[in-house]
Amino acid sequence: MKKILVLPGDGIGQEVCEAALPVISALNLPIMLSWGEIGWECWKTQGDPVPARTWDEIQQVDAILLGAVTSKGKAEAERALPSHLQGENIAYLSPVIQLRQRLGLFANIRPVKYIEGDRRPFRCCVIRENTEGLYAGLDFKGVRTEVSSWLKHPNIDQYGPEEAAWTVRLQTRFGLERLFYTAFDYARQHHFGHVTFADKPNVMRESGQFAAEIFYEVASQFSDIAADIQNVDAVALRLVLKPDEYGVIVAENMFGDILSDLAAGIMGGLGLAPSANVGSHIPYFEPVHGSAPGMAGKGKANPSAMFYSIALMLEYLGFSRQAEAINLAVDRVIQEGKITTYDLGGAATTQQMANAIIRAIIAPAVMRTASVITIGDELLSGQYQNSNQQHLSQLLSEANYRVRLQVVCADNIRQISGAINACCGQDELIVVCGGLGPTSDDKTREAVAYAANQPLIHHENVWVTIQQQLRQLGVQDDKSNRLQALFPSGARILANPSGTAPGFYIACGGSQIVVLPGPPSQALPMMNGFLSHTDKREAGKNKYDWMLIGISEGEVGSKVRELLPFTEWDIHFLWKSPYVLVQIETPPSQPMPQATLNMLDEIFDAQLVSKNNQTAVSLLNDICDIRWTTSDAALSVMLLNEKSAARSKQKLSAEISVNPPLVSVVTGDSLLGKMKMSVRLDSGMIQTVAFPYNKTLLPQSIPEYAAWCVLNALAADNG
Repeated sequence: MKKILVLPGDGIGQEVCEAALPVISALNLPIMLSWGEIGWECWKTQGDPVPARTWDEIQQVDAILLGAVTSKGKAEAERALPSHLQGENIAYLSPVIQLRQRLGLFANIRPVKYIEGDRRPFRCCVIRENTEGLYAGLDFKGVRTEVSSWLKHPNIDQYGPEEAAWTVRLQTRFGLERLFYTAFDYARQHHFGHVTFADKPNVMRESGQFAAEIFYEVASQFSDIAADIQNVDAVALRLVLKPDEYGVIVAENMFGDILSDLAAGIMGGLGLAPSANVGSHIPYFEPVHGSAPGMAGKGKANPSAMFYSIALMLEYLGFSRQAEAINLAVDRVIQEGKITTYDLGGAATTQQMANAIIRAIIAPAVMRTASVITIGDELLSGQYQNSNQQHLSQLLSEANYRVRLQVVCADNIRQISGAINACCGQDELIVVCGGLGPTSDDKTREAVAYAANQPLIHHENVWVTIQQQLRQLGVQDDKSNRLQALFPSGARILANPSGTAPGFYIACGGSQIVVLPGPPSQALPMMNGFLSHTDKREAGKNKYDWMLIGISEGEVGSKVRELLPFTEWDIHFLWKSPYVLVQIETPPSQPMPQATLNMLDEIFDAQLVSKNNQTAVSLLNDICDIRWTTSDAALSVMLLNEKSAARSKQKLSAEISVNPPLVSVVTGDSLLGKMKMSVRLDSGMIQTVAFPYNKTLLPQSIPEYAAWCVLNALAADNG
C-alpha cells in the first residue's frame, strides 16, 4: 500500500484536487490518501506557509501531491500576518522553495507532448535545476564596501553604489553533476535519444565553460544518447518552430524556468502542464498553473494538468500502466473536444471535464479513428464534386474506423502538411487523396514528406513500371513523369494497376498515412486493397495470454518491461479484479521465441492461474465439487453464491478464514485495506495468501482467491 499526502493549497488547487483524485479509486489502486495544509492561508493564520504538522505528515508518506500555492511580495506578506506576529521579523519563504530545499528535490521535471493542433507530433522534457544557478538566493541591494573592489561597472558611478542591485549565478560541480545524471537517466528510461544542455556559454564564459566540461564528462558515460550544448535563446526559438527535434533539455534554474513554461505553451498552455520535483527524499508532483486566485471558486479551471501530474506520480510509484491509462484518457477527451474547459474552447466545468476523463479511463475507446484529406484547387472552387470524400469515408466505416475529420486542402504544401500534422497522433489512419500527378500543381508527395520529416527518394523499379504503363497507353514518355517515382524515405508503395500514379503509406507520429491518387476509379480500389491487407494481417497475429492473481498491474508491467524493454510486439494489460490479464501479440511471421516464452512463464509462475483466461473458480469447478466451511457468517454468504458449473465425482471440503473478519471490513469506514486468507483442506494441507482489497470488489475477489488457494493446495498434495 502506497501512501500519498495531498496538499490542495490555495485557489484552484483545491478544485483540481477534488475533481481529479477520484481517479485513484476508479483505477482500484492500492493507495492510501491523506490530506494536509500548506499555502497562503497557513501564513495568514500561523505565520508559516508550511506548518510543523505538515512536515511531520510528509515523513510518513511515499509522495506528495500538491494542488497550487499562492506567494506574494514582502510588503503584502507582512500585512497578511496575524496582528500578534506583525513586526516580529518573520520572513515569508515560498512553500515550494521550502519543499525543494528541505527535501533535497534538486530537479524539476516538466514533460511536454503533442496533444492536438497544427504541428508535427512531438514529445520532449525540460529538466530544470532547483537549488542553485540564478535562483540560489544570492540577490543583493547595494554594492557594499567589501565587494566594491571587484564589482565595478560604469553605470554604478552614475547614482552611486547604493542605487544598484546584483545577483550571483552559483553553479557547483555537486549541483551540476547530479542534475546532468538525472537528465541522462531520464532520457534512457523514457527512450529519448538526445540530451541538450541549454546555457549561454558565449556570454557567461567562466560558468558556461565550467558547466560544459561537467556536462560532457557525464555524457561520456551514456554513449547510447547524443549530447550537445545550445545557447538558451536558440533553444527557445527552435522549441517554438520544431519541438520534435528535441528530447531532454536540461538547464540551470532560471533558464529552465523560462524554457519549461515556453514548452508548456507549445503543448497547449499551463492548464495542461504537469511537473515532478525529485531528488534525495520524498518527491512532490504538481500542475504548474499556479493558484489563480481570480479564478478560484468559479469551477472553470482545467483539471488536465492535475491528471497528468497524478500520472507522473503513479509512474514514479510503479503503476506505469495506470499512468498511461490516465494520459491516454486526458488526450482523448481533449482531442474529442466535446467536454472541455474554457481555455480549450469549451464550456465545461472543472468537475464535468474531470468526470469525462475518468469515464474515458473506465471505458477506453475501442473503435479506431481515421481522417480523410482530399486535395485540389478544383475541389475548393466547386468545379468538381468531391465524391472521394464520401466514398472513402464509407469504406473506412465498413472497416470499423470512425471517421473523425474530413478536410479539403488546396494544392499547397504547407496547407496539406498542416492538415496532416493536425491529425497525426490523433488518428490511427490518415487518408490523403489527390495531387500525385506529374504536373506543377501536384504537391502531395512533397507535403507528406515534409510532414513526416523524411526526404524524397527515387524508386527506380517504380519508374520502370511507370514507363511500361505509359508505353501500353501509347503516351509519350516525358521526364516529368519521373516525379511519380519519388516517395518519402521509409514509405511502402501501393501499386496502381489502372494508372501511372502509385500510392504509398508511411508511419508518422503514431499514425499511418495512406496516400492515394485522385481519380476515384484508381483511389477506391487501392483503398479497398489496403484495408483488406491490413485487416488480414491483424487477424493473423500470434496471441499469448496469462491470467495472474495476487500481483499489481504495475508490478506485472515492470516485469515485462525488464524482459522486453524494446519490442514492436503489442503488449496489453487488463485489470479485472482480482486478476491482471496479460496479452502479447506478435506478427504472424514472428512467433515468440521459445526461450522468451519460457522466461515469461517463469516470471509469471507464482501468480499464474491460467493461460486461457479461465478463472480459478472455473478451474476448480471443473475438477471437484467443493463444500466450504467457515465460522465467519459474512464469508459464508459470499462463498455460497458460487455455484459449480460442472460437477465431478470428486468431493472436497475446505475450511476458510480471513483476517480481519469480513463483517468488520464490510461495516468499517475504510474502502481499502489488506486481508489475509487461510484455506485448510481435508488432507490437512494449508494454503495462505495476503492481498490488498477494495471493499466494493470483495464479492468477486474472495471466491477467486479461495479457489486459487485450493488449487495450490491440491497441486502441493499431488506434488
